Amino acid sequence: MAEVESRRDDPAPVCICVLCGLPAAGKSTLSRAVSRGAAKFGWRATVVTYDDLIPDPAFLTELPVNPVDLQEPQTQWKSQRQAVLHCIEQFLKNPRVFPEFPGGCQFMGSNPRTPSERVYHLDEAPILLLLDDNFYYPSMRYEVFQLARENSLSFCQVYLQCSLELCLSRNQTRPHPVPADVISEMNKRLVAPNSQKNSWENNSITLDTTNTLTVNDIQRVMECIRSAFNNPLSPIEDNTEQKEADRQKCAASILHQTDQACRRLISEAMKTARDNRVPSDTMKTLAAQLNESKNRFLHNLRTQSLQQSPFTPEEDINVDLVVKRAVGLFGHETKEIMSTVINSDS
Repeated sequence: MAEVESRRDDPAPVCICVLCGLPAAGKSTLSRAVSRGAAKFGWRATVVTYDDLIPDPAFLTELPVNPVDLQEPQTQWKSQRQAVLHCIEQFLKNPRVFPEFPGGCQFMGSNPRTPSERVYHLDEAPILLLLDDNFYYPSMRYEVFQLARENSLSFCQVYLQCSLELCLSRNQTRPHPVPADVISEMNKRLVAPNSQKNSWENNSITLDTTNTLTVNDIQRVMECIRSAFNNPLSPIEDNTEQKEADRQKCAASILHQTDQACRRLISEAMKTARDNRVPSDTMKTLAAQLNESKNRFLHNLRTQSLQQSPFTPEEDINVDLVVKRAVGLFGHETKEIMSTVINSDS
């Protein structure tokens, strides 16, 4: 295969390859295989293993306090992930210096040199960064893509597809297994790369890791990386106005669907009250309180949750899930209002 071109006066080309999938899907095995084969392409491969860099990572097994909150809570775990990205950016600015990561860990470098291999000048050899993490949310991967795009780097993704049952089985053989309930919860939230929804995920491949990785699997990954090296990203021009317009459109869709669903909940509540022969005066009070609650709920949804959420078209926002959570919260309020109004009348 053709080698990645690099001019002596230019900084070394850099490719960030995101490895994503459930724990025990085979990411570490793949990263070791790619690292070993990188020298044949003249690449300096470095593996960034999040489990090693972040001490005792805490997976968010509970939903946010606000079910319609589109942003992940600002936990120590999330801040440590951001610290890793910051350290990667520092490294990219000065590849000669290896920054200190959370937990005091360092990069695991791979730069084998034998007499039979071509020896590259430090500033010439392309750098391959393999990010070994679960990356179960598209927003996690998008942060890495943004980093690559802002710095005109190359970017690609490899999704290791493996059944939950097999991952759980493999996990039990590890010296320090991940709790089974954490893996199961992660499986529910995992959203695989999808170039049809997210154009920025175009340069992605999927490997079925049910069985042992094959030579062909490794070749596919190497070809994906080589293609990424030869097609680095370019920073986009400021399109703040378009992003805001798209954000407002998405928020309006969520608000509209939630409004319609809340109206149906109120109609069902009123029908239940009629079926239970609730007096007319109580029915009027119930209807007034339910509508007041709906208006207040939608106002808070619009001004707090949606207005303050910086989601963009590049991020895969699950509108149906957001609406479902919002409606679930309002449904709980509806039941409380019915109970209070009807009991106070009896």
